[in-house]
Parts: sequence; C-alpha cells; structure tokens
Amino acid sequence: MGLTTLVLGASDNPERYAYKAIVELLKHGHQVIAVGNRSGTVKHLEISTNWPEPNSVDTVTLYLGKKHQEGLLDQIKKLNPRRVIFNPGTENEVLQSELESSGIQSEVACTLVLLATNQYES
Repeated sequence: MGLTTLVLGASDNPERYAYKAIVELLKHGHQVIAVGNRSGTVKHLEISTNWPEPNSVDTVTLYLGKKHQEGLLDQIKKLNPRRVIFNPGTENEVLQSELESSGIQSEVACTLVLLATNQYES
C-alpha cells in the first residue's frame, strides 16, 4: 500500500475534483481517508465528517476554498502530516506559511497531475 492521504473536502459527487482525486489515489494504491462536510461514499470508501487520529496520515490534499479554511491550522497541526497539497483554488499564503513554520511542507500543486505524472510520492 502507498502513502496514507487525507482528502479534506471530500465529496461523493463524481463531478468534483475531490471525488476524482479519491478514485485516482485508490487506483494508484494509496490508502485514503476522506473527510467532508457530510458523509457519503466514493467507490467503497466512506466519507467521514470526523478528523482522523494524529500521526495517521502522510499527506493532506486540500479541496476546501480559502473561505472554508478557517480553523484548519490547528487541526492539521494535530494530525502532524509530512505535507499539505493546496490544489488549484485552495491556495492560501498565510496558511501555507504557518504550516511551513510548524515544520509541515506545503505544496501548491494538483494531486491529479502529480498522480498522472508519477510525482505524487516525491
């Protein structure tokens, strides 16, 4: 199994990029934890409304716009991931800077592109 990724802003709507990211992460052999505003299912994976345990994820891939990111810093710091990927439309220089100051890598990138080009794990 690959790295454990938290998809934050998960959706059971196949038109959403978070949904597409979950499908592709699973296809590439990654363990996925999906957290959204409401529960649902993507393929066989349940979307939870609760955050996972600290130290349980390597990567957080963010699908929440800036206006929905308030309060995320403390939650993400508790998780203690190696990195946070800010997908297109989620960029937030203040949050990125605060994460970096806490020793968490931040990357402005597209999870789908990283997976398609075999750059996700680097």
